[in-house]
Amino acid sequence: MSPPPGPSRGVDLGVWELAWPTMLSFGLHTLVGFVDMWIVSSLGTRAVAGVGVAHQIHFAFFAVLAAVSTGTVALVARFVGAGDPREADRVLRVSALLAGVLGAALMGIMPLTGTIVGFFGVEPEVRGIGGSYLRILLIFNVPLYVSVVLAMGVRGAGDVRTPLIVGAVVNVVNVVLNYGLVYGRLGLPALGTDGSALGTGIAMALGGGIYIGLWAADLLAVPRHGWLDGLDLAGARRILRIGIPTAIEQGAFQVGLLIFIRIVGRFGTEPVSAYIIGVRILALSFVPGLGFSTAGGTLVGQHLGADDPDEAARAGWRATVGAMAVMGCVGLAIILAARPIAQVFGATGALTVDLTVAFIYILGAAQPLMAVEFTLGGALRGAGDTRFPLVAILTGLFAVRLAGALVVADVLGGGIVAVWSCLLADYLVKAGMLATRFRSGRWKHVAV
Repeated sequence: MSPPPGPSRGVDLGVWELAWPTMLSFGLHTLVGFVDMWIVSSLGTRAVAGVGVAHQIHFAFFAVLAAVSTGTVALVARFVGAGDPREADRVLRVSALLAGVLGAALMGIMPLTGTIVGFFGVEPEVRGIGGSYLRILLIFNVPLYVSVVLAMGVRGAGDVRTPLIVGAVVNVVNVVLNYGLVYGRLGLPALGTDGSALGTGIAMALGGGIYIGLWAADLLAVPRHGWLDGLDLAGARRILRIGIPTAIEQGAFQVGLLIFIRIVGRFGTEPVSAYIIGVRILALSFVPGLGFSTAGGTLVGQHLGADDPDEAARAGWRATVGAMAVMGCVGLAIILAARPIAQVFGATGALTVDLTVAFIYILGAAQPLMAVEFTLGGALRGAGDTRFPLVAILTGLFAVRLAGALVVADVLGGGIVAVWSCLLADYLVKAGMLATRFRSGRWKHVAV
């Protein structure tokens, strides 16, 4: 992708052109998650808690996929920037194969889903709901993982509209099937929370089928040069060498989040429900960060591939400034409407609503710091510098958030709101570390 003339204007347009479709895509996906939870919320607080914990665990498994998807984006962007679509295509094919293998391997934990959910100290009823929900989602792992990698690959090539269109189709199907299978409408059986999982899984499989169909018809942004050309262990190692640090980072991060849920669970079911609902609501303000992260990572990789590291640096900083402005505004808007939004998206009972509002306030205040983490972390990964974000995430999450939460809860005897407040210190440390690294310019010399 060639930016328009003029360095400043070209980078600015490049960032926004890549960011807004990605923001819309993630925003639609997040909105559908809200609708799904709103549908489930009619089944009670325990249903919300069970489905929420299952979703967190399922998302935690994406850490494994990050070993593939991160390397895919960095290498596809680098080869597209260097004008080598054949190598970009080889990366995409090897990545899709690796994603399918990983998705199939993770299905092996299906008999253990109830035990895994129960690890978080939830009530037996919540454990049963969450275990069944997670088990159904895992059935659809292979098409989901392949579709995620193909979407990331075409984004790395600069095509952010195809993932938007495919995502919109999947989201509509998801909502319709969730509504029908939870309540027994549209001629479908009433399956409760299991119906929600089944509807989501079928929609994910549809997305995978659409991507594979477009790929087979050679309609993706990366031209296809054959199915078996370049499928070798060297290509897989190249992808994994870049992606494994991010997989470790994401795995550690998700483990940390699950431990945090375990700490929250010591305060009762209402705080768990409030935490899960609050994260889903605040995910709306995460969406710009994801969009700018994708834009920054893609542009940094492409400019480095074109042997223009200074333009890569400007793209990273402009993406960060844009993310901070947008996320700050969205976070403020959600804070101002915290109580009605909490009620709309499933918070029931006075205590759950009050706790949800308090959690929204805390995360809302952290939005500018989150913007820095999302965008500069994405820019570094786009450059292939995946090890430093790992160090930053581990430091902030374990040395600050979790250690601080345990001190507040066990030593100082603080309440749940004080425990949640440790998130602010976590994001402050991570933002500072990532900004310092990006400013140093060392990422410009990482070999991929």
